[in-house]
Amino acid sequence: MRDEKRKAIPALGFYPQDEISTGTTLIAMEYNGGVVVGTDSRTSAGSFITSRATNKITPITDNMVVCRSGSAADTQAIADIAKYHIDVYTMTENKPVTIYRSSQIFRQFLYNYREQLSASVLVAGWDSELGGQVYAIPIGGFVSRQRSTASGSGSTFVQGFLDSQWRPDLTLEECKAIVKQAVGLATFRDGSSGGVVRLAVIDKTGSKFELFRPDKPGFPFVQTPTPHLSFPPHIEQVL
Repeated sequence: MRDEKRKAIPALGFYPQDEISTGTTLIAMEYNGGVVVGTDSRTSAGSFITSRATNKITPITDNMVVCRSGSAADTQAIADIAKYHIDVYTMTENKPVTIYRSSQIFRQFLYNYREQLSASVLVAGWDSELGGQVYAIPIGGFVSRQRSTASGSGSTFVQGFLDSQWRPDLTLEECKAIVKQAVGLATFRDGSSGGVVRLAVIDKTGSKFELFRPDKPGFPFVQTPTPHLSFPPHIEQVL
């Protein structure tokens, strides 16, 4: 049986709301020299698209970014708070914070406030100790290093594609092509993903960002098989 919806209590400022479904596509992959991350740009609230050009790749340092999925407000707040702590540690210790340690800072807040937040992130970057690294932190705060990973509602459509494409000796251009195609495949099938494709390359020289629009060359398009005719054979149809 469906749960009975609780009634509003205006005197207490209590106005129950139905849960709003959200969606996104985040892709991250290591290559020989750094990492490449890619995202879509759609922000949705149920069936309503609130933004078609959201930037879900947030720079934390010159050599680290975080890709955000879940509640936009929650993930933006967590990114700002974690960036503040990372900057403080960098200044007080007079050396850059490693990517792994930064992922643990994100984990701490996502775990401590797991009941209040709807946030999942991918921490990606490069440091002199371990090179390019990708750490996936889903809702709840568990951290795992990944060579190739996807997050968000669109991830279920492309995980197998990523598994089949990754290999240890990927070049930068090969990795960018895989990540861009994966985002394109996810947005084609996932109704909660869409908009433009944003890519970021993080290596020892810093972070470089790219944007691919549907109306410009370079945007990943999917060629689908021609469908069978919808009407009986005796009805003349034009394809």
